[in-house]
Amino acid sequence: MDLNRIAVFAQVVEAGSFTAAAASLGLRKSSVSRAVAALEADLGIRLLQRTTRRLSLTDAGRAYYERTRDALAGLREASEEAAALGAEPRGTVRVTAPVDLAPDLARLTDAFLRAHPQVRVEVSLTARYVDLVKEGFDLAIRAGVLADSSLLARKLSDSALALFAAPSYLQARGRPRRLADLAGHDCLLYRAGPETAVWRLTGRRGEEQVTVHGRAAADEFAFVRGMLVAGAGIALVPTGMVAAPLREGAIERVLPQYVRRGGPVSVVWPSRRYEPVAVARFRDAIVAALGEPGAGAEARG
Repeated sequence: MDLNRIAVFAQVVEAGSFTAAAASLGLRKSSVSRAVAALEADLGIRLLQRTTRRLSLTDAGRAYYERTRDALAGLREASEEAAALGAEPRGTVRVTAPVDLAPDLARLTDAFLRAHPQVRVEVSLTARYVDLVKEGFDLAIRAGVLADSSLLARKLSDSALALFAAPSYLQARGRPRRLADLAGHDCLLYRAGPETAVWRLTGRRGEEQVTVHGRAAADEFAFVRGMLVAGAGIALVPTGMVAAPLREGAIERVLPQYVRRGGPVSVVWPSRRYEPVAVARFRDAIVAALGEPGAGAEARG
């Protein structure tokens, strides 16, 4: 069934004539007449009684008009709402990200919601790989090379891990001068065994390694960061995760000539033709808050 023909028929009824309907629709009178005739042929019934001086509905036409009027009004309302969604940020944005990004994501989400009161943000913090399309997510923040070519991506940064400690810890235990000195310090371990880990970093002389010891180990960087800020030891953590406490002076860089390079960190989303403006704006907010200078070039995963 052609919805355009139904809309033309409804306009003829409301305008009271083919001529008036044609004028309001911006069509020729002959086109309006053909559309109504085609609709009657599709339905196999006569909807309008036509005379040279008068146009009236048949009983079937009146019943059909009353049933389709509300449906057409609903379609117009849906179209107006969709257009509004494309112009003003509103609706729900669903995002998934690693647990370690919770503090940074919370800060940018708070700022975004204050600026856009008609938007709601749902965040799922998980270490597992989320199927965005199947599970209905709009955006994801992911580290590493993107294998799914159906996704679009904007690179935020190249991940790098560096050594940090709180001033209170360094005052109490001293500052390491060489990488080997870390063997004598309390280190905060990430996904390690109960007491030791091998840290491999690149310095001026290339890659070096040291076996470190620690009484605290965790499988989430967020916990390691909390212990780090508390002054519990020296940690090897992603630089992006500690930007705030570093800026505030709660921690400082240790052995800054050493770094461990990682893969890219990106914000990704399904390729969709019509994207809610709220999703696009929130993605821009992620890039602005978490991306390095120059980040944000779009690519396919």
